Amino acid sequence: MKKLLEKLPFYNQVVLPYHWAQGLIATTKYGHPAKKLRVIGVTGTNGKTTTCFMIWHMLNQAGHKTGLMTTVAYGVNKLQPELGHMTTVDALTLNRRIREIADSGAEFLVLEVTSHALAEFRTLGIPFEIAVFTNLTHDHLDYHKTLDNYRKAKGKLFQKAKFSILNADDPATKYYKSLSKEYITYGINHGENRAKSIKLSVSGVKYSLGDINIETKIPGEFNVYNSMAAALVGQKLGLTKEQIVDGIKSLDSVEGRMNIIDEGQPFTVIVDYAHAPDALEKVFDSVKGHKGKIISVHGGAGRRDPSTRPIRGRILAKYSDIVIITEDDSRDEDPETIAEGFIKGAEKEGKILGKDLFKELDREKAIKLALDKAKKGDLVLILGKGHEKSILRADGPHEFEDIKVAKALLKAAK
Repeated sequence: MKKLLEKLPFYNQVVLPYHWAQGLIATTKYGHPAKKLRVIGVTGTNGKTTTCFMIWHMLNQAGHKTGLMTTVAYGVNKLQPELGHMTTVDALTLNRRIREIADSGAEFLVLEVTSHALAEFRTLGIPFEIAVFTNLTHDHLDYHKTLDNYRKAKGKLFQKAKFSILNADDPATKYYKSLSKEYITYGINHGENRAKSIKLSVSGVKYSLGDINIETKIPGEFNVYNSMAAALVGQKLGLTKEQIVDGIKSLDSVEGRMNIIDEGQPFTVIVDYAHAPDALEKVFDSVKGHKGKIISVHGGAGRRDPSTRPIRGRILAKYSDIVIITEDDSRDEDPETIAEGFIKGAEKEGKILGKDLFKELDREKAIKLALDKAKKGDLVLILGKGHEKSILRADGPHEFEDIKVAKALLKAAK
């Protein structure tokens, strides 16, 4: 019944009072725990998790006990994996975990905040000291229906926060400026704070931000933006230049984000969470200097915006020599139907089914197919699930991790 109701265009508005009540009950039940912490909220379509990890790691390295709640993990010193396929969890779970973080003696909390959470009042009662905006692109329109609704939902965070840090290279920043009490901006092409002398490599990025030289161990131009946002949070909170530089540089990786899988094979394998069109574009942009063939494995989740499927198919086909379409969290939607959308997009970009375009709806077999086709110097990109520990099929969740599967297959092939 709920699935049918969710298809109604006014469903989200009808249930607003219910969600508000849930948020109020949750924060009251746990004694308004976020008020005991200095909260930094990070929102945007892409880059939220990595930016959160950078801020969390930087603050902890600087001696400030800091909690973290993201798509990947939550906790303070020892992080627990987030097993549910949800970024900002339900209000009761959210407040219970915040209570635990506050009780541990943490000073700060870095919270990844989604548009769904803001629209559904899950963050009711959380006093945000700093709000960070990474970017806004086509995503979650199955829920928000329009890009304008999506933009407005995220805007609630900047209305709540005392101070905002905004990506000036993204057009949505103009709107978020109007909602912010006080703000600064950053970017490569625009903004008060700009990255200069950028150097990109497969092992990370280097650039200067004013008189600070930033270096990350995570590759991709998008990590220039993510680390800039983190550095500006550090500056706002009074960290020294050394604390900012060391905190960002010493973060080795974020699970499921541009993770290089090395089992001694003569080609490169990267696992990344990218599943929105813009995120896929950014991944391919970060590897554009690769000399060998690029083989991509990707699929789409069920009960998610189907309009992105042919778009993603075209992106995969445009930048990959070989495309393998597979399953993702199909849920109760037919995997064949999901795959068809990707195939249509890839074929429009010139790919031919059975030649340089393949459909393998068993994800493990699809990954094996990609690894089998890879030769010396090639690059295999396994995209869409990243850190996730399960795959959701019609009969429920099944244990599955792209990183573990890729490692096991590479070891078995030796």
